[in-house]
Amino acid sequence: MREWVCGCCGRWRVSVELIRGRYRYRLVHRYRAEFGGGSNVIGEVSSVAELEELLRRRTRIGLADLHEAA
Repeated sequence: MREWVCGCCGRWRVSVELIRGRYRYRLVHRYRAEFGGGSNVIGEVSSVAELEELLRRRTRIGLADLHEAA
């Protein structure tokens, strides 16, 4: 599974999974440890265009702000 993380704070993550022959992009917001940790799935889409729209609607970051997680 591949994963991208935002470069500004590292709390926004996008994972890519192959499910039944189709790729799914999942946007997750991770909470800091002082707020109890954990994560919240914001949405799941099936194309990069839909992912860009989801990022635009729900976050203040864009595709250019993401980089591959180590």
